[in-house]
Amino acid sequence: MMRIAFYDCFSGISGDMNLGAMLDLGVDSQTLIDGLNKLELEGWHLEITTDQRHGITGTRVTVVTEDDHVHHHDHGPDQSHTDEPERGRAHHHHSDLEHHDGHDLEHHDGHDLEHHLHSDNDHEDSGGRDLEHHHDSDHKSEAVGGHHHPHRNLADIEKIINDSSLSSQVKSTALGIFRHIAEAEAAVHGKPVSEIHFHEVGAIDSIIDIVGAAICFEALAVDRVYTSVVELGGGMVRCAHGLMPVPAPATARIISGFPVHTGGVDFEATTPTGAAIIAAMAEPIPADIAYVISKSGYGIGQKNNPSRPNILRITLAESAEERPAGHNALLVECNIDDMNPEISEHISGRLFAAGAGDVWFTPVIMKKGRPAYTLSVICGEEHLDAVREVLFTESTTIGLRMLPVMKETLHREFEERETRFGPVVIKKSYYKNRLVSVKPEADRCAAIARETGLPMKQIIQEITATVREQ
Repeated sequence: MMRIAFYDCFSGISGDMNLGAMLDLGVDSQTLIDGLNKLELEGWHLEITTDQRHGITGTRVTVVTEDDHVHHHDHGPDQSHTDEPERGRAHHHHSDLEHHDGHDLEHHDGHDLEHHLHSDNDHEDSGGRDLEHHHDSDHKSEAVGGHHHPHRNLADIEKIINDSSLSSQVKSTALGIFRHIAEAEAAVHGKPVSEIHFHEVGAIDSIIDIVGAAICFEALAVDRVYTSVVELGGGMVRCAHGLMPVPAPATARIISGFPVHTGGVDFEATTPTGAAIIAAMAEPIPADIAYVISKSGYGIGQKNNPSRPNILRITLAESAEERPAGHNALLVECNIDDMNPEISEHISGRLFAAGAGDVWFTPVIMKKGRPAYTLSVICGEEHLDAVREVLFTESTTIGLRMLPVMKETLHREFEERETRFGPVVIKKSYYKNRLVSVKPEADRCAAIARETGLPMKQIIQEITATVREQ
């Protein structure tokens, strides 16, 4: 039997809603707290409560930081962008409200900071207010309420996690989730990952959410994680570039390749942390999979939305047999012989942002002997309109052909390994639970090649051999 976890993201997902659902499923809260304390971070605690949405009882977890208590507890409904409401949290299984971290057990008002990447966005579930997204990547600290908070980059976060006494599995899972966020932000801003900085308080909040998720995944010990269509929400987010519609740019990039829906609620329902958990751990659930439910857990969000309960549901179940990782998709193609090839890279990026799973160009010879190329795109049916929009507005094609295809992919896992070159993300692929492929991340290997002057193929071979030996 295969043990599975099914994420039903009908009202979106955030980092602390995920923690709430995990605890509600039965992960022991003390296991979570003890694991988080291994990070040896101060200035935070968890508020764990029982709550309801639309009559459904679940768990609500609030990551409270010192900055929340000092600067946020006097704010009223019109809070500034630094006073960010909690998203969704959890209860301790033995009491309705407890505070943990081994350092500070003083009561806070429950406001918490969703993660903040300094080059991109402050994400707020503002309950109807515009979401504020900030760009300050040239500064090393930010004044909030008269206090200055130094920033951490991804390397700093990796050091905190790697220097802890957490298990290698928890470290690998947490680092993989964090890297999804940082790489998306770097791509959005056209900057190297090393230049993406986290606000200190936001980083603490993100570390707790993400490492907490990794601790809970290890405790649940599932064989496979599936997800439903992910609700992204609606409304607008305020960026340095002006108002932009939900999803935020980083969220859209992180969740690309997964079926999504927008407009189900009028606020940002899925945060980058939530999207990264799905991207790193889950895959779309096969349409005809059969499973037996053993338990469901509910993570409660802060906003009490009238149209649908602001809840993340995670279901633990067992499936009788391993399912092939296949799903229906569309192959969209057009032949082009009159477009400036310099535009090709731009169109590829637009197509991936629109939800394409793969994009490639094939040289062909068209009628009258004209050299040309075929632009091919694989996407889910839910992304067809967006893909079609890009092709007709960005390229010179005047027609498309669309063919149904079955796309089957191996089950993949990502983990970060220490090598003599430093940390490298490794992608492992499995067929029928058998490891069939091990590959280091190409971009990281290219960066190592530039830094060391060694051939990239030598770096890939050495890292691959080391991983297989281990």
